[in-house]
Amino acid sequence: MGKNKSRRSGSSDRWLKRQRRDVFTRQAAELGRLSRAHFKLQQLDERFGLLKPRMKVLELGAAPGGWTNYLEQRVIGGLLIVCDPRPIAAAAQTVVIEGVYGEKETDQEIMEHLEGRTLDLVLSDMAPNMTGIRTADQARSMDLVELAADAASRWLKPGGNLVVKIFQGEGVEAWVANTRKRFGTVKMVKPKASRAESREVYAVAQEFLVID
Repeated sequence: MGKNKSRRSGSSDRWLKRQRRDVFTRQAAELGRLSRAHFKLQQLDERFGLLKPRMKVLELGAAPGGWTNYLEQRVIGGLLIVCDPRPIAAAAQTVVIEGVYGEKETDQEIMEHLEGRTLDLVLSDMAPNMTGIRTADQARSMDLVELAADAASRWLKPGGNLVVKIFQGEGVEAWVANTRKRFGTVKMVKPKASRAESREVYAVAQEFLVID
């Protein structure tokens, strides 16, 4: 018992030390942001010019609200719909949908709030619950990527953009090749705020093409 407790304590200590050293974690705490994820979206926005006032945006995998908070500051006067089965910290004007994207009830609720309108941007920070089994985790990750791409296909306006989290591994190359057929440009980016040891990158697909 004592030995196991010591191992857990050592692991926890290493995690805490890493958090303290992480400049973006410290900045998030100092600025009152929910998480370091705020800076990932900020860096993507600054590089690609993703956001401006009065845009219509759908955010998938929004909990706990790190991206949502940034979006609320950037799309003032627009429509922001955020979706996650877990609680999301959001302002009163933000449309919060507590559900799993891809399920009938969730999709219907999104459509009701859109009221026939199309989106300027679809964002996805969805990630699977990791099991440690690399092939299974990667397959689940790519399923979520496909769900985000489905949302873009259904609701993006011509010229709209898609940003989606991807974990590097099997299936990514084929997905990028297919996505390049539907967007003017597709770039894979690792924001500085992403942890160096993480396999996560973001696909930024811009200029959606409507293909019959």
